[in-house]
Amino acid sequence: MTGLEIWLLAIGLAMDCFAVSIASGIILKRTRWRPMLVMAFAFGLFQAIMPLIGWMCAKTFSHLIESIDHWIAFGILAFLGGRMIGESFKEEECCQLFNPASLKVVLTMAVATSIDALAVGISFAFLGIQDYSDILSPILIIGFVSFVLSLIGLIFGIQCGCGLARKLKAELWGGIILVIIGIKILIEHLFFQ
Repeated sequence: MTGLEIWLLAIGLAMDCFAVSIASGIILKRTRWRPMLVMAFAFGLFQAIMPLIGWMCAKTFSHLIESIDHWIAFGILAFLGGRMIGESFKEEECCQLFNPASLKVVLTMAVATSIDALAVGISFAFLGIQDYSDILSPILIIGFVSFVLSLIGLIFGIQCGCGLARKLKAELWGGIILVIIGIKILIEHLFFQ
């Protein structure tokens, strides 16, 4: 994957964090830096750790399925992107009742929003990333982008509220990015290798 693709992948993965952060900002109603930084840090940390875990688990057997690894990477990214696109069209109550200042709630949301990143880590192994030094840059980028977009989402939710946040369709755009990257991986392996 190129640097641009990794940054786009990070943005796509961070869209769940961004959407949850907007909802959390709406609930917080005012800038409270401590809970906001804790949430953004937790989201960034879990978004970085989960691909590492997925990669470590999958790299042990990726050589066994080398001939179809591009199909698996495409399938994972297309599934995750498709799910995000589908979720973006569901009508949800924007201001759900949860406490975004609670550490238990923050950790639960951090794990829930990073499950997609675990699957992406598995696809990294299938794409031939075999060394820890090769995985370090993508996971740091994913964690950083998730941290920044979470903070932006929190501030946006506090400032703009529910109506404008719904119009952005962050999950839709994140899903589209993941599907496009999956298609690109598939095309590269089918036609250029």
